[in-house]
Amino acid sequence: MVYATRDNRPAPARYLRSALGSRSPRRRPFRKDIAMARKKSKPLDAEFVMFDVFYSDGSRTSNRRVPSAMLGGLDGDEPARDAIGEQDRLIAEKSGRPALEIASIARSGKAAPKPAR
Repeated sequence: MVYATRDNRPAPARYLRSALGSRSPRRRPFRKDIAMARKKSKPLDAEFVMFDVFYSDGSRTSNRRVPSAMLGGLDGDEPARDAIGEQDRLIAEKSGRPALEIASIARSGKAAPKPAR
């Protein structure tokens, strides 16, 4: 059987059925054994905790990393203040600028929910 177009010309080869069946020879067959990409799971124990740091002059730095092993005791987040102070001291030493005084720290995370109207 010869396929033809509307004006009686032979159909291009791409429209003809190949010897493989309904698939064209260039198309790869579907393989069920190949799994789709999966979303990477986050570790349950995070290695670091992120903090936002507020300084006495009104400036702010975000996402300062503190090892989670330092936190979790009776002191709460107070060891984080010491670790961030040490980081600031090293940064100030390398940059040649004086270290700023830390006014407060807060854990970084999702934005606070907006109050209902």
